Amino acid sequence: MSPLSRRRFLTISAAALATPAIATPLRWQGHAMGARVSVVLHAPEDQAKPALDQLRQLLPRLERLFSLYDSNSDLSRLNRSGRLDAPHPDFVALLEQVGQVHSATSGLFDPTVQPLWLALARGEDPAPSRALLGWDRVQVSRQVVALEFGQALTLNGIAQGFATDMARQILQQSGLSRTLINIGEFAALGGPFRLGVEDPEFGLVATRTLENRAIATSSPSALTLSADQSHILHPDGKPRWSTVSVEADSAAIADAASTAFCLMSEPRIRDALRALPGTPKATLVDHHGDLKTLG
Repeated sequence: MSPLSRRRFLTISAAALATPAIATPLRWQGHAMGARVSVVLHAPEDQAKPALDQLRQLLPRLERLFSLYDSNSDLSRLNRSGRLDAPHPDFVALLEQVGQVHSATSGLFDPTVQPLWLALARGEDPAPSRALLGWDRVQVSRQVVALEFGQALTLNGIAQGFATDMARQILQQSGLSRTLINIGEFAALGGPFRLGVEDPEFGLVATRTLENRAIATSSPSALTLSADQSHILHPDGKPRWSTVSVEADSAAIADAASTAFCLMSEPRIRDALRALPGTPKATLVDHHGDLKTLG
């Protein structure tokens, strides 16, 4: 899982079911979680303005929870002290989803790789950091989140999807019924929307139709820590796939699963798909550019 600096330019594009007579769409640009954010809402003004106001409040709030680059964020405070008392409900909700994907992927989705990521990025001996790995050593409850001594978390493999799900919920509650949201991962209200799946080496490899679902894509070679080390880390091995795209009901689940599946064999991915909620399916691109769809 990689640092927030790799985050793409973020765009939320909301298209409501309405006539072409709608006025010029409302637009907003800002900064959240280390990246520029752009919001464009195509909807009647009485729907679009309240939704835009809520989205403008949502992204900074999530940054204060999950950003590694905000020294005062809940995640930074947890990593610094090893303990977070009375954690925010959204923080707990995200960690509970981490647990779901960790279990379904037999531990291959593991946010405790943060010390290992830092050691490799700095060219340090990774052995001490590998000894700190283990999501099963993290305590999560509504009362406290606690790490073992020396552990630290990165939530970059799931936080974008979590934010996308929350944005979709806000737009749905605002009355929008045909919306495509992109906060690093895509989620749709209504549809259909046609989206491309791209691989860093082979380019556009597939198109997918999204309707009331979410999709997330991970490509290990999109960022490397060294000549032979991808940003997607696990002590059990190197990435098996060039690109993995996962569709699911939840963008958070799709986000985390697409990260872990890069490290997994086809039979293990099939098992994980059966274990995960939201009837997910996966598109796998191997290192020859060949495509396979599971689920």
